[in-house]
This record gives sequence, C-alpha cells and structure tokens, in this order.
Amino acid sequence: MKHTVTNTKTAIPINDRVNDQHTPRAARTGKVWLVGAGPGDADLLTVKALRAINSADIIFYDQLVSEEICALFPKNTPALYVGKVKNNHSIPQADLNQLLVNQAQLGLNVCRIKGGDPFVFGRGGEELLELRKAGVEADVIPGITSASGCSTYADIPLTHRGIAQGCTFVTGHAEKTLDVNWNALAQLNHTLVFYMGLTRAGDISTNLLAGGLAADTPVAIIENGCRKDQRDIISDLANFPAVVLREQVKSPALIIVGHVVSLKEQLQVEAWLSESQCMTA
Repeated sequence: MKHTVTNTKTAIPINDRVNDQHTPRAARTGKVWLVGAGPGDADLLTVKALRAINSADIIFYDQLVSEEICALFPKNTPALYVGKVKNNHSIPQADLNQLLVNQAQLGLNVCRIKGGDPFVFGRGGEELLELRKAGVEADVIPGITSASGCSTYADIPLTHRGIAQGCTFVTGHAEKTLDVNWNALAQLNHTLVFYMGLTRAGDISTNLLAGGLAADTPVAIIENGCRKDQRDIISDLANFPAVVLREQVKSPALIIVGHVVSLKEQLQVEAWLSESQCMTA
C-alpha cells in the first residue's frame, strides 16, 4: 500500500521514494534513532541529535520539526515528511512503525525526528516497542520538551519556591473525551501544562473551575514557542477560552495554568530595570 506524504514543496509517493533510492545492503540490519528535535529553535538541538541527523541514510520528520531544523538536514539525504495534524495524518501510525522496521532491515540508518521529546506525548514509546519487537537496533535521543522550552522562552518558570512545588504535563488530545481527574489536578498546587489543548480550551477551563481552581488563576497561551514568531498571551482561567478565539491562536500552542505565570511580568520588569541601569552607568 502506498501513502502519499506532503511536505512544503511536493507530494512524494513514500514507498517509491524510499525503496527506489536505496538498494539493500549486506546482511547487516540498520539502526533507527528516535530523535527529539526540541520545540523549534535549532540552537536547542543536542549535539547527539545533530550527529544522528548527519549520520542518517534517510530521515523521517514530523509536523512540529521547524523549518530552521529541516534546513540542517544533509542535502543528499532523503528527508520525508510523515507528520500529523488534527484530522490529517500523512501516514497511519501502524504503517509508519512498519516503515521504520522495513528501512532498518534494508540495512539503512534511519533518523526519525520528532518535535520536542519522543517520550513526552510523541508516540516514541509505541515506535520503540515495534522496533524492539522486530529485533531492530534503536536508540532514543531526548529533546527539550515544549513545556520546558516554551515556558523558559516566555520568562515563566514552571516551578518556583513558595508558588508551585511541582509541574504536571497533560495532553489535551483525545479521540472523544479527556480521561482526566480534574478535581485531583485542581488540588495539586502544581503548574499545569496542557499540550495540544487549543480545541479543548473550554473543557479545560470549565473542569478546572469546577474542581476548585480560582477564576483569576493566571493562564499563559504560548503560540509557536521557541520560534521567531513566538507569541505569549496572558489571561486567566475563566476567560482564556474566549481569548484563544479572539486572538485566533493557532497550533502549535501550549497552555500553562498556574500562579507562576504571574512571574513573567515581574521578571520582564526586572530585566528592563537592569538594562536601563546598564545604559545609564
């Protein structure tokens, strides 16, 4: 079965492109790297991730891998888009798992690049299980997950003494309803970070309010985090769903709920004061 994958330039029949570009090597099996590319800024790639990219015979990359990172791919290495956006998967996950196995069994070194970290809402565990079951050598290279990268670039610490003693990551993606213990989340006194939560903003707000969080709990919506066009929007728990609509926030976006968000303004004021003092010294 063929799957047509689309990148920013052309539509590529994936089986033709992959199988015709390479002839099977000697009897040895190749290797697969599941690489975390971080949230967007190419400077956040690890040295190990860049080594894997440069060592690959073929690259498969996701929707959230930025153009800046794609520009680092070796020009002579085939790079195929296999990303997913809401209601539009370029290739079913089960078929992608098998594709990785097949390419490694041809003797190729395969670099499977994911935005953020492969083991944080990245299906890296699913792919690694299939590779290990097939006897394919596979390594996971961690990446900076979006919660850490985007919050840092927005001047929002995820934990802060006296404000938040923990941080909880929650996926906003679900086939039908979110299977979340909202009352427990509301009582944790943690910073809450929702991945893929834009379309569930109303549910997040309603359920956390019902669980006991105050209506004026600060909320940050970070759009295109760690990229040149990052946008930070500050609201509160009661009003942020309306703000998401008003500001026409687009994916990728991260939602941070908690009093640490209020530190953003304080940190930016301190930065401005520091800069002013340096200029007048």
